[in-house]
Amino acid sequence: MTPEDALAQLRAEIEPGRAEGMRAYHKQDRQVLGIPNPALNDLTKTWRQTLTVPERVDLARALWHTDIFEARIAAAKLLTQARIKDDEQAWILIQSWTRDFDSWAIADHACMAGQKRLLANPTRVSEVEDWTHSSHMWTRRAALVITLPWTKQNNPKPTDLEIRDRVLRWCARYVDDNDWFIQKAIAWWLRDLSKHDIPRVQAFLDRYGAQMKPFARKEASKHLPGGTDQSI
Repeated sequence: MTPEDALAQLRAEIEPGRAEGMRAYHKQDRQVLGIPNPALNDLTKTWRQTLTVPERVDLARALWHTDIFEARIAAAKLLTQARIKDDEQAWILIQSWTRDFDSWAIADHACMAGQKRLLANPTRVSEVEDWTHSSHMWTRRAALVITLPWTKQNNPKPTDLEIRDRVLRWCARYVDDNDWFIQKAIAWWLRDLSKHDIPRVQAFLDRYGAQMKPFARKEASKHLPGGTDQSI
């Protein structure tokens, strides 16, 4: 399938009158076509089933380069799959996208693709750690979003606990960053972790909660025993 064929299939799913609302909601300056998410899911599922991994990587790269909102979402969905044989090129491509992140929807879809590649090879978390030192806010935020699977295990292995502690150290470095999206990402990581690992979240908030923005501290402690904001 050529990129032109893929774009034609995307354009065939445009819902008249939808683009303006999507553009406003997602705060997009780039072109927005107005395609419902279920249509994107159906298209990309078909592409995943019919294209080889190298073909999918090439198509994802081409769709991303169009800088069309839905095309970038579709690029990420093309690579969102738990098992991909010989996935190194897919991982390299996903990493390359971080420098282009400029809005939460595109960044989060790309990170969902990246989560699968990290779970397939957790040693890649060491590469993600480099993102935490980036001057680009969206790249720093992506380091937390892409590691969210490590907040969700009910029975983590010792290596999983090491990754949890590693990411919590990243969060600790981030607490003095006043950017709303960074604070929100810290809160998101802690809130999800609190459903499975209360002691680690409580210890973090006891030590760093006063440095967090009030909204982030409240969100992070949402599921702790006794209600919200347990750090003060």
